[in-house]
Amino acid sequence: MRQIQFREALREAMTEEMRRDANVFLMGEEVAQYNGAYKVSQGMLDEFGPKRIIDTPIAELGFAGIGVGAAMNGLRPIIEFMTFNFSLVAIDQVINSAAKMLSMSGGQFNIPMVFRGPTGNAGQLGAQHSQSFENWYANCPGLKVVVPSNPADAKGLLKSAIRDNDPVIFMESEVMYGEKGGVPEGEYLIPIGVSRVDREGSDVTIVSFGKIIKVAQAAADELAKDGITCEIIDLRTVRPIDYAPIINSVKKTNRLVIVEEAWPLASISSELTFHIQKNAFDYLDAPIIRVTTKDVPMPYAPTLIEAFLPTKNRVIQCIKESLYVK
Repeated sequence: MRQIQFREALREAMTEEMRRDANVFLMGEEVAQYNGAYKVSQGMLDEFGPKRIIDTPIAELGFAGIGVGAAMNGLRPIIEFMTFNFSLVAIDQVINSAAKMLSMSGGQFNIPMVFRGPTGNAGQLGAQHSQSFENWYANCPGLKVVVPSNPADAKGLLKSAIRDNDPVIFMESEVMYGEKGGVPEGEYLIPIGVSRVDREGSDVTIVSFGKIIKVAQAAADELAKDGITCEIIDLRTVRPIDYAPIINSVKKTNRLVIVEEAWPLASISSELTFHIQKNAFDYLDAPIIRVTTKDVPMPYAPTLIEAFLPTKNRVIQCIKESLYVK
């Protein structure tokens, strides 16, 4: 087990898959000469050359469309968005081409491609550069949506995403690229659609994913001092969602708190709330509670950002509410 950065885990995944399969290539803004906007693709141009590590103009709709066409012709493109906020420019290609092509072609065209890049906020970047789109893309049939929370999951899931025969939305975080974590040596894959129990507990189940799971972990650490044990489930993927471990956990703890960095309406937490109350209603001893961002555009002032995002104190408050303790 090695301690490497999140960006290094992503780089290893892409490099290993490009060595394994000559049809895999990376395309996006600044991925080649600049070594990637976040240095994820550092050194890859030197190894694979400009035909497989391709710099593009600032034209997301164009290079996303080129990626779809390449995938239709048997290649396996990795399309990097500098941020998923910019994927809005390319959303027609993602939704109307990549996601629907297999169905509309009667099964003639698979689209084996990955759209990857950072999602969510990264501090004071303004409302237009701080949005979470996991639930947007998870709403669309034909897409798989992956949101890793640590370097090991980033590597194992990205390798699986590159090998997948369907389009995968792979969402990262700018604030996680420099974080270190243990990654196994050698060949390492994690199947898409399988969640992970981050820690075991008996008093309340917390479900989260991506970088915001660290807020849930911090809250659980604090509550442990008072003898409250939290079971944390990391979804890893939000399409498909691995419901069974959540249901099994709720049967044990009888309570569920969902922590998500997204607007509350039609969020992943909304879907989870519906599914769990439908399939584990008799095991719930308290209403399911969601901890999301506030229902406003992301503010710029640090004090307002603090009020906007799910925080450790908000999660602790909601867990205590679920437990009927003060």
